[in-house]
Amino acid sequence: MVRRVSLGKAECPIARALDVVGDWWSLLIIRDAIDGIRRFSEFQENLGVAKGILTTRLRDLVDADVLRQAPASDGSAYSEYILTEKGRDLFHVLVALRQWGEDHLYERGERHSVLIDNRSKRPVPRLELRSASGEVLSAANTTVSRLPRISATRKRSTKPDQAKHQ
Repeated sequence: MVRRVSLGKAECPIARALDVVGDWWSLLIIRDAIDGIRRFSEFQENLGVAKGILTTRLRDLVDADVLRQAPASDGSAYSEYILTEKGRDLFHVLVALRQWGEDHLYERGERHSVLIDNRSKRPVPRLELRSASGEVLSAANTTVSRLPRISATRKRSTKPDQAKHQ
């Protein structure tokens, strides 16, 4: 079996994020937690995942402060998994994945779930990344800029290194 390499110290924020939530079970657990699922048995039933895999993923998400474990809200002996602020902040990531899936993985007219705005009862509009002036941004008109390394022996540079989307 191939040993997993940690990306937790990578310079790239995407790599670090994937180190925490980069497998499909973790993202599906977070999706279900956003949808209100809290108990181990509910996650297992909804996902159809093996107990060992679910146990590991839940533990890892708790260790990463994406979920927290709490006593059951009904006073029973069970515990519940509740999204932290860090976990709730993944909502836009899941919406972006949902919209990408809708665009690229379904045939025209094929049934799938739809994200609905609770107030208007209408489908949620497309996510768009916009500049400070309101222009729609894409990979074609953005560049990743690496912050300079700060060391005790070197003055901080005022010019960041430029890199194309790494």
